[in-house]
Amino acid sequence: MIAYILRRLLYAVPILIGVNLLTFTLFFVVNTPDDMARMQLGIKRVTPEAIEKWKAERGYDKPLLYNEQAVGAAKLTDTIFFEKSVKLFVFDFGRADDGRDIAHEIRTRMGPSLAIAVPVFVLGLFVTVSFALMLVFFRATYLDFWGVVGCVAMMSVSSLFYIIGGQYLVSKVWHLVPISGYAEGPDALKFLLLPVVIGVIAGVGSSTRWYRTIFLEEINRDYVRTARAKGLSEIRVLFRHVLKNAMIPILTGVVVVIPLLFMGSLLTESFFGVPGLGSYTIDAINAQDFAVVRAMVFIGSVLYIVGLLLTDISYTLVDPRVRLQ
Repeated sequence: MIAYILRRLLYAVPILIGVNLLTFTLFFVVNTPDDMARMQLGIKRVTPEAIEKWKAERGYDKPLLYNEQAVGAAKLTDTIFFEKSVKLFVFDFGRADDGRDIAHEIRTRMGPSLAIAVPVFVLGLFVTVSFALMLVFFRATYLDFWGVVGCVAMMSVSSLFYIIGGQYLVSKVWHLVPISGYAEGPDALKFLLLPVVIGVIAGVGSSTRWYRTIFLEEINRDYVRTARAKGLSEIRVLFRHVLKNAMIPILTGVVVVIPLLFMGSLLTESFFGVPGLGSYTIDAINAQDFAVVRAMVFIGSVLYIVGLLLTDISYTLVDPRVRLQ
């Protein structure tokens, strides 16, 4: 087990380097350090001298990937890519292009993101798994048929529709909760209630269909027929046997959302004015702040790799037949 974990962690290094290189390339294909300087300085203060000063202060006055004027290894190390990337691997994110400390911003904004993402994740998993089990229990009936039709209809609608529709109906028409904003402490509940409910509803359609398919594949296995032959009720068969043996594909699907628990939801936080990591990323993209974009992509990649590793380890807990070599 330990050897497997160490091997996977070593595999993560070239993956993170590749992701960082891809992010760097894509960002500077559409931007140049001069463009970034003009964006930060504003139209009235843009002069060639101000641009050069801004780039020198933030380390953007060097070549991007290869320094022809340097000697030896400095041709690769004395570049923007190397100097901006190496510190990421010790989680030193430095400062944003507007001067604010990125690590401090991440710590500050992680709370609001988790306040939305964790309830959506937990409630969504409970609701969709329960709904899928109910459809399987009443399989081949009108309830199953219309349940699937409803899921297809829900997954065909953009999440943006749920956000705008929820804000209009619940906030503007019924005046039950504020349209947007955020507060600390107990007052945060009234701001988080609508985003959490919308987040759960938006994921019901696709997740329920996914879990229903998994359960239907398990329901016809030999061990299920054996359990029924022993006289077990259908509910006990579903919860004690089918659900347990379907945990591996469920865990595989769950790992996809692990980075979102920390990274936040881009659309939800932006439309509801929640100062989380998702809105922070959107603001950085709009401001062409490469330092923040690079840091958020790197953190997302690390979380996804960690999630995959935890998923592999959890397989051994839910299925004794799985062994990690």
